[in-house]
Amino acid sequence: MVTADDLGAAGQPRLRLMAVHAHPDDESSKGAATMAKYVAEGADVMVVTCTGGEAGSILNPAMDRPDVLENMTEIRREEMARAAKILGVQHRWLGFVDSGLPEGDPLPPLPEGSFAVIPLEESTEALVRAIREFRPHVILTYDENGGYPHPDHIRTHEVSMAAFDAAAEPDRFPETGEPWQALKLYYMHGFSRAKLESFHKVLTEAGLESPYEEWLSKWDPDHPDVMERVTTRIECADYFEFRDEALKAHATQIDPDSRWFAVPLEMQREAWSTEEYELVRSLVDSTLPEDDLFAGVREKVAT
Repeated sequence: MVTADDLGAAGQPRLRLMAVHAHPDDESSKGAATMAKYVAEGADVMVVTCTGGEAGSILNPAMDRPDVLENMTEIRREEMARAAKILGVQHRWLGFVDSGLPEGDPLPPLPEGSFAVIPLEESTEALVRAIREFRPHVILTYDENGGYPHPDHIRTHEVSMAAFDAAAEPDRFPETGEPWQALKLYYMHGFSRAKLESFHKVLTEAGLESPYEEWLSKWDPDHPDVMERVTTRIECADYFEFRDEALKAHATQIDPDSRWFAVPLEMQREAWSTEEYELVRSLVDSTLPEDDLFAGVREKVAT
């Protein structure tokens, strides 16, 4: 049953999308154009950031200054606020501490109390609370490898999968609000070999230098392309500019001269106009492949 709270200004059902990320800036590098598109179409979109990114390094030489290092936590919060405003999304911090990316052989233990090592039940409860308050129809998260094997990304996957189920169960975390059943869950997928090859081709055909040649030459031919897992491609080329501006808002993490921006927007739109997802949980009927994260949901919430 649709209630007054579920209706938008035009009396149409208000669709809600939640994207669960590990660190500030992840939301701008993974699925940002998709989120901006759905916001423009009238959906409510929320980004949940599990950690504050406190352990992140400064990756933009222009920001590698003592005053930035001394205020990294506050600055990353400000960057996240700017990116959310650019994309038009709501934002929520879960409040956990960045685990950092361990280096060395053998790898050192992760910091005590950080996101990847606290009990899964604790972080699941926090995400369940966010889900029950926002009531998303669709949830986006990372795959079992975290998109890449950062401990916080892998933990984000684990927490998202646990919370998707727990949020709908009345006896789980009853103090966090009324149960809510999200209808679909997707993994976000980023750069694939096919996408890199498309970008490399469009650059070289235009007589421009490609930063992807070395990357492609080192690609393990036995490693399957993530496109083999993709079920859903969202046409969002008109929103690439919002994605790029949101990325640049994370000035400590994103060098504006990096290969993130190597392909001019018009060439990107020509070469690869979509963002990609893998449907892994669904309580509604939809036909694969899809071109809409709310496929099957629109009909369900309208009844």
